[in-house]
Amino acid sequence: MPGLNLTRIEADERAELVSVKHYDIALDLTTSETTFRTVTRVTFDAQAGASTFIDAITDKVYAVTLNGTELDPNEVADGIRIQLPNLAEHNEVVIDADMRYMNTGEGLHRFVDPADGEVYLYSQFEVPDARRMYPCFEQPNLKATFAFTVTAPDHWQVVSNQPTPEAEPLGEGKARWAFEATPRMSTYITALVAGPYQVWRDELTSTDGRTIPLGVFARASLAEFMDPENVFTTTKQGFDFFENSFGVPYPFDKYDQLFVPEYNMGAMENAGCVTFTESYVFRSRVSDAIRERRVITILHELAHMWFGDLVTMNWWNDLWLNESFAEFISTLATVEATEWTNDWVSFLASEKTWAYRQDQLPSTHPIVAEIRDLDDVQVNFDGITYAKGASVLKQLFFWVGREAFFKGINSYFTKHAWGNTVLDDLLVELEAASGRDLKDWSKKWLETAQVNTLRPQLEVDAEGIITKFSVLQTAPAEYPTLRPHRLGIGIYSKNADGKLVQSFNVEVDIDGAETELPQLVGQHRGDLVLINDGDLAYAKIRLDEQSLRTALSSVSDIEDPLARALVLASLWDATRDAEIRPREYTRHVLEDIATETESTTRRQVLGQLATAARRFTTAEDRDEVLAVVAEDMLQLSQQAAAGSDAQFAFVRSFAAFASSDAHLDAVQALLDGSLQLEGLTVDTDLGWELLQALVAGGRAGEAEIAARHETDRTADGNRSAAHARAAIPTAAGKRAAWDSTWTNDGATNDVVRATIAGFWHTNDDALVEPFVDEYFDGILNIWNSRSYHIAEFLIEGYFPTPLASDTIVSKATAWLDANTDAPAALRRMLLEGLDDVKRALKAQERDAQD
Repeated sequence: MPGLNLTRIEADERAELVSVKHYDIALDLTTSETTFRTVTRVTFDAQAGASTFIDAITDKVYAVTLNGTELDPNEVADGIRIQLPNLAEHNEVVIDADMRYMNTGEGLHRFVDPADGEVYLYSQFEVPDARRMYPCFEQPNLKATFAFTVTAPDHWQVVSNQPTPEAEPLGEGKARWAFEATPRMSTYITALVAGPYQVWRDELTSTDGRTIPLGVFARASLAEFMDPENVFTTTKQGFDFFENSFGVPYPFDKYDQLFVPEYNMGAMENAGCVTFTESYVFRSRVSDAIRERRVITILHELAHMWFGDLVTMNWWNDLWLNESFAEFISTLATVEATEWTNDWVSFLASEKTWAYRQDQLPSTHPIVAEIRDLDDVQVNFDGITYAKGASVLKQLFFWVGREAFFKGINSYFTKHAWGNTVLDDLLVELEAASGRDLKDWSKKWLETAQVNTLRPQLEVDAEGIITKFSVLQTAPAEYPTLRPHRLGIGIYSKNADGKLVQSFNVEVDIDGAETELPQLVGQHRGDLVLINDGDLAYAKIRLDEQSLRTALSSVSDIEDPLARALVLASLWDATRDAEIRPREYTRHVLEDIATETESTTRRQVLGQLATAARRFTTAEDRDEVLAVVAEDMLQLSQQAAAGSDAQFAFVRSFAAFASSDAHLDAVQALLDGSLQLEGLTVDTDLGWELLQALVAGGRAGEAEIAARHETDRTADGNRSAAHARAAIPTAAGKRAAWDSTWTNDGATNDVVRATIAGFWHTNDDALVEPFVDEYFDGILNIWNSRSYHIAEFLIEGYFPTPLASDTIVSKATAWLDANTDAPAALRRMLLEGLDDVKRALKAQERDAQD
């Protein structure tokens, strides 16, 4: 991707030269199926006599006019940037160009619905892709106002940041929509969504008395599956929570939420025009975890209307603050304003687990990361930016106190509305509100990397009474920072019913390598001692020897779901660190998962079970372990409550593990209905998962895939069929999958991801091993020839982690040694893959020990 990058130095220099005022952007979406016409007029001030550039990824530039002078496009435009020489104090540039539709989820994405042939468009600009739709100064601190005028088919919905105006008929099936100018905002949160979307309307009253129109949009072919009332309810709960907590009314004129196809992420906070992945339109049954996740995502994006859109970071090094704040505050809102009151359990099971993994990779970085260029920020959409930052903000929230936190946030929004900020701007307001000095806190938590490990150290007498209790804190040698933690310590004891319940709890502050806690002296040690009870701290935790025995035998007896999730997370951390044998962890999960009540915890643990069984167990025992897991998943499916979320999860897990003749017979029986589980409906998507298992097991092939695809001519059907075809267990099948994505360009983002998943859906490593050399030989070509997101999907997705071996370590290390000058973002992807392989080998070594 040469030439597409923008460095922070360039951005800083341009911000010194340029102050942008306004964009008038005229888009004609009726000119071609591959390109659209853009005429953009930008007014901006500059240092007289200076020169700069405007970003514009163009297909063809027809004209560039600067302050009335026509510039030669062949001289000033290179397809990525347009040079603007000899600027005046006040400037106007007009650029007439064709821009290219994308099928990668970047820029202006064009999708043709296979169900009805209708065309749907949506924009996705974060981080640097507004320049794919209109020429712009593509950096967050060059804010401006934007007025869009859009020509499109007259039967379309056309949606942007401002309320949609009445369309002006143009004849020949076309119309024009002229939107009013937006408030001052950054380019990356401008938006355009267009197509024959189905729309549902509602409204609410803001705290300042304004009526805020609400809209929910989905493709016409998915309209029957959309549940707009649920989305509106969650949205209204969020508005009430955020407006009252922040003390600042919603800053925009309307709030539309659009569910769009072939999306690369969960959602995007375009001002007043939020886009979501269509995965949140439930055409088939999904787990309760996914339903809960949709609520969190809706609230996350709504929180961004204040934190990110009203007040925006100056540069991408503070991207974490946008995302971490939205992630933390949306979880708080979910717990306090919706029916998902156990969401802190989900936050631990999902977000913090992600953060702990990311923080232990060789690519770990401080929460406040060094962002040298756009490539850096692209790869920093990670578990540190989102989940670790949110975890640390949770600590800060409880440390400074709720009242002071929201008082500081109110001052921050009020003082910096419509502007750009740096981290210190927020800390100043929180310090003033709370009276706490946050400089040392910021240095230790935001400016250093990696995660600490906390262990209890206790001495007891013959009756089990604690005579001494300390918490030991360690840090990796490369990242030696020891941090202050506010945390709970709980003692859990079995009651008369055999349940583990909290018998003692205390909140303490710890710091340094050892913190002695006399508060616990005199207490009975109980059956399990749990440090970080309540999950206030961000740290890996370990259990003492007796507590570990209790956990491995009785974790399901812990009544409190948050305490249970903490223990489960500790067991998984220890397994990843090769302290617990993977087969012991596997056995523990199989014994206890049946009674787990929390959907997100169950989902996370089943994913960890798959990693432990498939990648962490020794190669010689793996088939036997996988057969046991599959058999237990089948039995758990049959024993679970009819129609329950657990039953649904166990069936899906069983299908993913099934490989023996007997288990594939059961998969086939579930698919054809000869085996029925009470309360379970094999709907469209579950049917695809069962068929994919049969294909990977050699029980079905192209004929069965084509027949099912014929009944599901939808975007989801295309994706599922791509996965199934890539799972065909033949050399020719794997070659076809590989060539369709790695060798050849043009597949959509959704199909690329589905094909990669199907490629690795195999019960025979020999089928995929021949592609390892092609992978390492082709990495640079992929990076240089594909868009960022497609390159990321391919390089990370095809990294041969499932084939963990010394050979893979050698090949990855050799590539890194031979490509020391490769872009840092690309090297990071390889380093992370290599680390996963090394960790798997270490776990396998532990698994081989008695």
